Amino acid sequence: MVPDLVEPVVAWFAREGRPLPWRDPACTPWAILVSEVMLQQTPVARVIGPWTEWVRRWPTPGALAAAPAADVLRAWGRLGYPRRALRLREAGAGIVGSFDGRVPDQEENLRSLPGIGSYTAAAVAAFAYGQRTVVLDTNVRRVLARAVGGDALAAPSPTAGERARAESLLPAVAPDSVRWNVAVMELGALVCRARSPRCDGCPLAGWCAWQAAGRPADSYAPRRRSQAWEGTDRQVRGQIMAALRSADDGAIPRADALAIAPGRLDQALCALESLMADGLAVESDGTVHLPR
Repeated sequence: MVPDLVEPVVAWFAREGRPLPWRDPACTPWAILVSEVMLQQTPVARVIGPWTEWVRRWPTPGALAAAPAADVLRAWGRLGYPRRALRLREAGAGIVGSFDGRVPDQEENLRSLPGIGSYTAAAVAAFAYGQRTVVLDTNVRRVLARAVGGDALAAPSPTAGERARAESLLPAVAPDSVRWNVAVMELGALVCRARSPRCDGCPLAGWCAWQAAGRPADSYAPRRRSQAWEGTDRQVRGQIMAALRSADDGAIPRADALAIAPGRLDQALCALESLMADGLAVESDGTVHLPR
């Protein structure tokens, strides 16, 4: 039988949880939605500054939906995966068009918005509206994989079994479930880290199945893919986007874009074409520019 993990984790969070700005009770559902999109595959430290500027500049879905795409991409800066910025703008337009400018509180409605998947919908429902829902991000999956499953890391992709396990641990009362969700997520971010976990400071150390099993190695390691950043298509895409953002008018000569990766013209051309396919860049008359 799985022991009650909720109380020690929530108590730990009360002592150790970070006072992140989107955790402020006065934070709007829109600001929480923006934070969740920005935090996808991006560390908290890199998000706080851009998030603060975004919610100041575009405090409502309608304000972002009306903003020029070029301004949105410039404000996104170096957060990475800039397609998220345009999808967030599209989500703002969807909220205005379908929900009268109010961020919906139901997961099904949230998932109908561009760029909003099951995790983000659950997180907004929980953290913006206090609903009882399973919030299953990478950090939560890792904590539960170790503490309950005895695995070093969760499977490369979420499984039905993981979701069922998370559901079984979720407190029955909505406010308690919200506290559990944010607490276990924070535990994964600060203590139960993928690399060099701080097991000596973990409130679940006495119950952890992974610890009890002698901290076995990652059984999914052969299925995980890793790629160095240097020399990748993603790096070249990022370099072209950085050049466009820094240009006064958001435009550079096409030849300059293709010279971003010296000696790798084919890669630069592929990167440029992929940016245009994603709606992140537009080419006309020998010039590449940010979308208007």
